[in-house]
Amino acid sequence: MATIETTTTTRRATAYLRAATALQTLAVFFQAVTAGLLLSTSYGEVLHGVGARVMYGATMLYVLAAVLAWRPGGGSPRPVLYASGFLVLASVQVVLGIAHVPSVHVPLGVTMFGLSVLDLAHHRRDRP
Repeated sequence: MATIETTTTTRRATAYLRAATALQTLAVFFQAVTAGLLLSTSYGEVLHGVGARVMYGATMLYVLAAVLAWRPGGGSPRPVLYASGFLVLASVQVVLGIAHVPSVHVPLGVTMFGLSVLDLAHHRRDRP
């Protein structure tokens, strides 16, 4: 009986982890879209600012899901390292955006999107 509960908990934690990774990837993609709007419209700055907050929140949710998949779920601690690293990158990205340093902000954003897509693909491949 404990094995069934453990398996159910692991599957649920893995599903939350996949959902959090997908949300993060979508939020980073939205940032890329609003970056283009920032250059071409008057409302782009507002959308990009709101998107930055959503992306940062999604990244924190990803860290939470990774911790829950690891500790109570009995999963690997590796996603916690990935999520924490991504939170550090997101923090640097926010600071660079506020400081208006596009020469680093833009390439870091592209890198973050690529890393998030790779992580999402990794979670999709590991489906139970």
